[in-house]
Amino acid sequence: MTLTKTITKTQAPRTLHGKLWDQHQVAVLDDGSELLYIDRIALHERSGAIALRQLAKSNRKLFEPSLVFGTLDHVLDTRVGRTDQTLIPSGTEYIRVFRNEAAAAGIVLFDIDDPRQGITHVTFAEQGVALPGLTLICADSHTGTLGGLGAMAWGVGISETEHGLATQTLNLVRPKTMRVTIDGHIGTGASAKDIVLALIGQVGVTGGVGHMVEFAGSAVRDLSIEGRMTLCNMAVEFGAWSAIVAPDASTFAYVKGLPYAPSGAAWDAAMETWSHLKTDDGAVFDREVVLDVGALGPHISWGTNPGQVASVTGTVPDLAAIADPVARAAAKASLDYMGLTPGQPLEGVPIDAVFIGSCTNARLADLRSAAAILKGRTIAASIRKAIVVPGSSDVKKQAEAEGLHRIFLDAGFEWRESGCSLCFFGGGEAFPAGARVASTTNRNFENRQGPGIRTHIMSPATAAASSLAGALADPRKVVA
Repeated sequence: MTLTKTITKTQAPRTLHGKLWDQHQVAVLDDGSELLYIDRIALHERSGAIALRQLAKSNRKLFEPSLVFGTLDHVLDTRVGRTDQTLIPSGTEYIRVFRNEAAAAGIVLFDIDDPRQGITHVTFAEQGVALPGLTLICADSHTGTLGGLGAMAWGVGISETEHGLATQTLNLVRPKTMRVTIDGHIGTGASAKDIVLALIGQVGVTGGVGHMVEFAGSAVRDLSIEGRMTLCNMAVEFGAWSAIVAPDASTFAYVKGLPYAPSGAAWDAAMETWSHLKTDDGAVFDREVVLDVGALGPHISWGTNPGQVASVTGTVPDLAAIADPVARAAAKASLDYMGLTPGQPLEGVPIDAVFIGSCTNARLADLRSAAAILKGRTIAASIRKAIVVPGSSDVKKQAEAEGLHRIFLDAGFEWRESGCSLCFFGGGEAFPAGARVASTTNRNFENRQGPGIRTHIMSPATAAASSLAGALADPRKVVA
């Protein structure tokens, strides 16, 4: 079931977000908030187990089980030969409860041995659970990733998830709108990850607070769907409510034939609808940001939030040059934690470990990018741990069919099963104490990947190049 409304052509020009919001509006409430219809609900075992259990305890049933989908990703082990037993405390119980409650509720679950299992924001795109124009929620802050497909997807809390499960609606206050126009032909060695890191460095980690972001411009249109999902994945890292990219021919080619995508006459009808999912000429946004990436190179974080970034060929900032005393104090605290000094070149900073994975950069295109750097090479002897975690079981299967796993293994990486893994530390597996990690994840907060772990976020190509050098490195300098 999908709720749609006929929009008359006499209305003022509107943003894509405004159109989707209006199409899903059920009611305007007395306090000015709005009730929206939710097309799909995604669950993972960490928050989904709690939401389903609490719903059952209150004797409420799902409004429409066929619109709810679950997967295992957050707590399950990613080591080869994994079972339901987890390294994360209580993880096995989360899996048991989620599996039982999902079965009782009658929802589709991509379980540990299901070929569709994977990270929520990876597998639900691959399977066509997320589609252009649909609304989708999940109790996970990076749900906006699916905006790369033209869906209006956003992260919610567990109580909101319960409400959505019981009513297929949510009560919301309409966010402001923000268009980020990214133009220019991106250079060699750079990627969507570098674009979004540069953007966050420009607008700051609060630059999008309260806004729905639409990514637009020639550079965005040139990106693959995987790249667009990387942009939308990290919109939350500059405070955005969510993000979206208008669907186009590339989107339709990606979606066509996916298991939960429409087919036959329904596909033709969907294409007619989807072709109108774009911002009208003359539509006004609450905020406009422009970024030219014509000269953009690889970027790396130096601090403890995604806005503390610089070019891989750049340096750690001079604290004296930061005028705002609050920002200066925050930068100093970050450098103290990271063990870096003002003015220090980033390139050449020794690293101890490498992580290639996460809902940001664990799709097939990401693994291909890293493998192209690693092929025929071996990681530095100083690297104490290097792992690759595919974003889904399907990504793993495709990568193995192309021989990418052999490239990673021959280079010295561990080749894992799919899941969130060391994107975050949940009390289970960890990097060596105090390790400095080159990571393709989306967050570099203190202790994010383990107690005392110092995380530098970057693209898969930059992580691969850094693994070879045993230090932060520029992928453009790796001879093909």
